[in-house]
Amino acid sequence: MERFVVRRSRPLSGTVRVQGAKNSALKLMAASLLVEGTTQLANVPRLADVRIMADLLASFGAGVRRDPAGDLLVDCPAEITPVAPYDLVEQMRASIVVLGPLLARRGWARISLPGGDDFGGRPIDFHVRAFEELGATFSLEHGEVTGRCTRLVGKRIVLEYPSHTTTDNVLMAAVLAKGTTVIENAAREPEVADLAALLSAMGARIEGAGTSRIEIEGVDELRPARHVTLADRVVAATWLVAAGIAGGEVLVAGARAEHMDMLLVKLAAAGLEIEDGPAGIRVRAASRPRPVDISTLPYPGVATDYKPLLVTLLSVADGVSIVTENLYAGRFRYIDELRRMGADVATDGHHAVIRGVARLSGAPVRAPDIRAGAALVLAGLAAEGETVVHGAEHVDRGYEDFAGRLAGLGADIERLGDGPRVL
Repeated sequence: MERFVVRRSRPLSGTVRVQGAKNSALKLMAASLLVEGTTQLANVPRLADVRIMADLLASFGAGVRRDPAGDLLVDCPAEITPVAPYDLVEQMRASIVVLGPLLARRGWARISLPGGDDFGGRPIDFHVRAFEELGATFSLEHGEVTGRCTRLVGKRIVLEYPSHTTTDNVLMAAVLAKGTTVIENAAREPEVADLAALLSAMGARIEGAGTSRIEIEGVDELRPARHVTLADRVVAATWLVAAGIAGGEVLVAGARAEHMDMLLVKLAAAGLEIEDGPAGIRVRAASRPRPVDISTLPYPGVATDYKPLLVTLLSVADGVSIVTENLYAGRFRYIDELRRMGADVATDGHHAVIRGVARLSGAPVRAPDIRAGAALVLAGLAAEGETVVHGAEHVDRGYEDFAGRLAGLGADIERLGDGPRVL
């Protein structure tokens, strides 16, 4: 039984350093498949998802290890076997990002699809269509999709939605394609620019990463490189919201305000004092949050990953807030768990109406995913009595030593169970 046990917290105080971004590190690891030799990645967090991606790379024939300084080293041989097994793919949806590098490097790839034998309604649709535009062909048999090409050929690709993962996948494939590829309506997240920075260090020719139009001029070969992973903005948001819920003053060291503009606007509107400085972002919260209305949107809007954290913050606000989910269905699954803790939240389609209460009540709850699990732990900081959050392994996928870092700020929290399997 992997679980967090949380008790009502006094105001938080101190400094917490932001880890490297999970959503960047996984793509950087996948990019190492593009080159023969050793890619060195610094500031990669020690997470369960990093271990899963390392196991996936190992299934292709790559070696993944930490050096004495803690950097992640990916040793990719000249010959790799581009077959992604089901038992690894099913554990992490982000594993689809190996498809682009494998097609570009080997000219074919086979990836298992968990849960069904057709493309309909699956996120892989966007990826397949884009690679078909670049000249790949695909077949589906026995729950596995196989892509083949002689060499991908650059083309102008218009994404119907600015998908972060699709942008990353196409970007990694296009760097070794023949000619020029243009990605229109590309995702603009900082993590896309971070991936482009590694690829550029490898010798890729990329312009416009971080904007809605990315242009890639294909090259014949890339070389290994070293890269420092950028800070995780969702983890930074978690520590900011923790202070808003429990009160107190916290310095989130290494957090980059320019990657969180709209979130910081909303937190300020909720009454948190936000100060950006060279060391990071300092947050102060001396009273209950104020109500605020929020809608999730593609970057630079409020990210959907922030939403469980913000709903939890607003559940103890002094007034009524409305949160609208514009990006994904099924992202309100944690609401019933918050209600078990006394939160007054009503959902209607993609809207949530949150009537803030002065204090939550401790209860046994279950984490359905990474961010919702973290949000439920934060709810325990404002709850009378003891809160037990089961499913701590979900949180381990996105947070490095979550309980330890909260405890370092003064929270009354412990993690029980066997502990996370991380790399």
